[in-house]
Amino acid sequence: MKRNQLLKITVAALLAAMTCVATMIINIPIPATKGYINIGDCIVILCGIVLGPVYGGLAAGIGSGLADLLAGYVQYAPITFVIKGLMAVVVGLIIKNVMTHKFYTFIVASVLAELIMVGGYFVCEATLLGYGLSAAGSIPANLIQAAGGIVISSLLIPVVKRIDVRTLRAK
Repeated sequence: MKRNQLLKITVAALLAAMTCVATMIINIPIPATKGYINIGDCIVILCGIVLGPVYGGLAAGIGSGLADLLAGYVQYAPITFVIKGLMAVVVGLIIKNVMTHKFYTFIVASVLAELIMVGGYFVCEATLLGYGLSAAGSIPANLIQAAGGIVISSLLIPVVKRIDVRTLRAK
């Protein structure tokens, strides 16, 4: 195994753990939806930025899905794995393929990722979990979580941009 690949796997494992912890430890319960708002989304976005679409998507999906399993939301774990993984994939693809890495590029990527989260949970709750239109009740809480993820990850972007994952040294 190449050193670069081993380093990416190690960083992916660390970011998956950080995603899980950020999701589980720092959360605000929402009694109406029996869910919670968390700051895990900011780490999900950073997974895509730091690791790119493949490793970032896996780290985000595994960390978020694991948080659901450990918190007792077993029915959400596969849904969360796909949605959060897709969020990081989208961010990673946008960052990888856009020539300019201006701040607004990160904002656009983050907003698109969070729209995937809000829409993804609505569609999955309405169809797969059988909640129908009552699934719309979780949209406001998901929008608050999305806003928090965008704001916090945006504040961390200047730090993250200085990390070179290939060498794990600050630029």
